[in-house]
Amino acid sequence: MDFLNFLDFKITDVIDIILVAVLLYYIYKLVRGSVAINIFIGIVIVWALWKLTELLDMKMISSMVGGFMNIGLIALIIVFQQELRKFLLMIGSTNFANKRNFIKHFKFLKQEAMTSDTNVEAIVTACDKMGKTKTGALLVLERTNSLDFVKSSGDKMNIEVTQPILESIFYKNSPLHDGAAVLVNNTIVATRVILPVSQERTIPLRFGLRHRAAVGITEKTDSLALVVSEETGAISYIKNGEFVLYKDLAELTSLIKEDLIS
Repeated sequence: MDFLNFLDFKITDVIDIILVAVLLYYIYKLVRGSVAINIFIGIVIVWALWKLTELLDMKMISSMVGGFMNIGLIALIIVFQQELRKFLLMIGSTNFANKRNFIKHFKFLKQEAMTSDTNVEAIVTACDKMGKTKTGALLVLERTNSLDFVKSSGDKMNIEVTQPILESIFYKNSPLHDGAAVLVNNTIVATRVILPVSQERTIPLRFGLRHRAAVGITEKTDSLALVVSEETGAISYIKNGEFVLYKDLAELTSLIKEDLIS
């Protein structure tokens, strides 16, 4: 009889399962590529074990695991504070009155179609050319989280991404070279953008404000950042507040493409 009741699903049970699956998937998208991913996977395993022991009526182990899950809630908030900030920022910056903006926040459902047109080769080539002339540059590539809260601090643009355009923006005598350029898909939507500067003390002292700003915006959102050093000409790729290592420009191009559609 209990087994038959277990199989007696209601429509609300199906909706409940779907919502939990979507929520877990979206949390996975937020923490993917960061150090928190292994913690997230561990939590899912422990939670599944907890529910399994409850289903099998194993009271002792179920109470132990349940107690761990309840006490660990505060620890989870501390561990996932960056990811929670990104999620709340996304919710808070959503304009529900604008259908296009609303859909954009959920583009993880079809990211490949929305980001495949980004001219990554032109971006990397422009950075390489600027690096050779030691021209400082800071580019931010928007992904799921909206960057409207920083775009407004700069000059609004609507220019297709090309290598010459990017080089001209950051040319030393250009009035647009200060600050960051924000790219959405294959369009430069803002220049001279002021970004939040990271206060992380582990960033090496050799990195200046451009790098700290790149770390800051990728800590608070899921955007990607490219920095060309004015001192060394080196190109830094930053994601989730961390510097991503790469061997050559071909690998950098490949990494950016993968991150844009992941």
